[in-house]
Amino acid sequence: MRKFIPESLLIILPGTILFLLSCTAGSCFEETESYLKASFYNNTTLTAPDSLTLYGLNTDSLIYNNTASVQPALIPLNASTESCTFGIQINGVTDTIEFQYSSYPHLISKECGYTFYHQLDTLPKFTKHIIKDIYTGNKTITNLNVENIRIFY
Repeated sequence: MRKFIPESLLIILPGTILFLLSCTAGSCFEETESYLKASFYNNTTLTAPDSLTLYGLNTDSLIYNNTASVQPALIPLNASTESCTFGIQINGVTDTIEFQYSSYPHLISKECGYTFYHQLDTLPKFTKHIIKDIYTGNKTITNLNVENIRIFY
């Protein structure tokens, strides 16, 4: 005697097997945000500041709040504008710093999608209450762990 297998099962079973085999692991293990990386150096001791407060001006974004030994500071840039200004307080003394840049989309991978990279167009403008000088190294801001600027105070 022959066993009867419904036709619908013959269609659904191979379709389900093909669907399960076609799925790949879609996890993203790469850094997806592009931050400007700023290292801080005391002019005489070359050490990081005892406390750092960093916030965006004209926004209510507090990035660091009285944080000790930040090295490097990760500063987010807005891809929808061409400049960002930040208030920066080092060891209780406040300065402002402005970055002018251009942004462009960059494909990280199929799993991670796109991010925005930035290119510093000019040297950062800053007040000089505690900041003595800013050295610009790598002007291309990516998701890699590469120092972009050095802030001497």
